[in-house]
Amino acid sequence: MNFGVCIVSICPIRKEPSHTSEMVSQLLFGEFLEIIEPGNTFTRIKCLYDDYEGWVQTVQFDKVVQKTAATKPLGYTYKHKSKAILKEDKLYLSVGTPVYEEIEAVHFTLQYDNPLIWTVDEDLKDDYIIKSIALLYLNTPYLWGGKSSSGIDCSGFTQQVLKLLGVKLKRDAYQQAEQGEIIGFLQESRCGDLAFFDNQEGRITHTGIMLSSETIVHASGRVRIDSIDNMGIINSDTGKRTHKLRLIKRHLFQR
Repeated sequence: MNFGVCIVSICPIRKEPSHTSEMVSQLLFGEFLEIIEPGNTFTRIKCLYDDYEGWVQTVQFDKVVQKTAATKPLGYTYKHKSKAILKEDKLYLSVGTPVYEEIEAVHFTLQYDNPLIWTVDEDLKDDYIIKSIALLYLNTPYLWGGKSSSGIDCSGFTQQVLKLLGVKLKRDAYQQAEQGEIIGFLQESRCGDLAFFDNQEGRITHTGIMLSSETIVHASGRVRIDSIDNMGIINSDTGKRTHKLRLIKRHLFQR
């Protein structure tokens, strides 16, 4: 078996096979992976959702057959106290965790404790729904490589929110900037568009979700709402500029 499923609430994906290595992303409970390089302590894997590769603890996933790894979720958790059941023990789940009827792995069966799930509905992709989903993560602390409601980075935040809205994004900000339709002017942006920001070398290093043409929600210190203008983000607490605007992309739908 060359495929697996995450069996813990949040599984760190690390750059190197070491507990002290940088965390580059995460797997959430029930997310599927492909085994690239097996090992006793750490295994190199590829997350099947976004093709992100790295090292995870071997004990934090269980093997599944390829057909199981292709299972589509019924929806995603959107309550912070949603729980799963693993060998009769309960564990709390992050917002955005995929939910299935159940998943049969080699040693475990993944089940759920009546979680409230969010299902994508094209008719509900209006500004109110987009804001409601994005603000599920409000005040979540910033965590490099994080994509959970316990800790999240900027591109993890945009990826998870758009996942709940039915759009698959790549993992990193510069990759997400290569997707979608470019918006020529800030004033033309709509709720749900993604804004991207670059550093002094011109590399895209930050992203966030437009709530209007004048406000943005993004993960910087914590998931927060700030003002934005043609130059970039203005911190609502200090009044200082924090990020330089590079471009705006529309990923959700064309309007």
